[in-house]
Amino acid sequence: MKELRIVFMGTPEFAASTLSRLIDENYIVVGVITAPDRPAGRGRKLQQSDVKKLAVANELTVLQPTNLKSEAFLNELKALNANLQIVVAFRMLPKVVWAMPEYGTFNLHASLLPDYRGAAPINWAIINGETETGVSTFFIDDKIDTGEIILQEKVSIEKDDNAGKLHDKLMLVGADLVVKTVHNIETSSVTTERQKSNKILKEAHKIHKETCEIDWNRSLTDIHNHIRGLSPYPSAWTTLVNGNDNIFIKVYDSGIEKAAHQFESGKVISTKKELKIAIEKGYIILKEIQLPGKKKMKIRDVLNGLHIQENARML
Repeated sequence: MKELRIVFMGTPEFAASTLSRLIDENYIVVGVITAPDRPAGRGRKLQQSDVKKLAVANELTVLQPTNLKSEAFLNELKALNANLQIVVAFRMLPKVVWAMPEYGTFNLHASLLPDYRGAAPINWAIINGETETGVSTFFIDDKIDTGEIILQEKVSIEKDDNAGKLHDKLMLVGADLVVKTVHNIETSSVTTERQKSNKILKEAHKIHKETCEIDWNRSLTDIHNHIRGLSPYPSAWTTLVNGNDNIFIKVYDSGIEKAAHQFESGKVISTKKELKIAIEKGYIILKEIQLPGKKKMKIRDVLNGLHIQENARML
C-alpha cells in the first residue's frame, strides 16, 4: 500500500465536490492549488473559489499562482513533497508541473473520452442530443485531454436534463470515480488504456456568445436541445422583434409541440398563458425566459406585463 501525499488542483464547485470526498476518505492532501481571488458582484469584492473556501475551512495549504511556470510557485509546489497530483476543472498544466510527482498527475473530465475533449463537454453532450455521457480519469500528458484513461463511468442523460442538472449528476459520479482512481493508485492496481484515435471525435470547444444564439430555422429537436444544453449557464438567447422594439431575451426552458401549420419560422404566437415560436413541423414553447433588467421568470408571469404584437417574430 502506497502512502499518498496529494496535491489537489481545481477551482469551481465541480472540483470542490471531489476535494470534499478526498477529505472525507481521510486522504492526506498536502496542498491545494486554485485560481486567484477575483472581484465579483456589484461591489466587485474579491471572491474566493469554491475550492479555496473548502480548503481554508479544512486548514489545508492553499497556493494561488498566476503563473504556473514561475520559479517561486514551482519551489512552493516542490516543497509540498507530493507524490500524486489530482486535477479537476483547472487550467492546462506545463510539463514541469504535471511530471513532478512520483505517481503522476491525473485529471477528471466530464465526458467519455476521447469524445468531447475540451472546455464544455457537459453543454455539448446535451446540445448534440446525446442520451449518454459520463466521466473519465486519465493521466495527463502534453496535449489536452489525450492521456491514457484510468477509469470511466457512464451516466444517462434524461429528457428533462439541462446542463445544470447534468453538471450536478456528473459532479457526484466524478467525485466517486476520483476516489476509486486514488484507491487503485494506492494499491498499485492501476491499469490504463490508450485513447482510441481511429474514429471521428465529437468536440467540446469553448462556448462563446455567438454559440448561444438560437437559430429558429433549425429543427424542433435541435432548438430544444440547444436551449437546455445552455441552461442555466451561459444561456441561449434570441431577439424578439415586437412592433418597433428589438428585445434581447435569454431562454432557459422550453418544450416541443409537433403540429402542422402555415407560419414562417420565427413567428411568435401568444395567449395570456403561453408563448410559442413557429418552427417547421411544430412549435417551440417558451417556458422560462429573462428580459433585459429583469430576473428569470416563468412565461405566464412575463406575459402579464409584456404585450406581444400581432406581427411579432424572433430573429
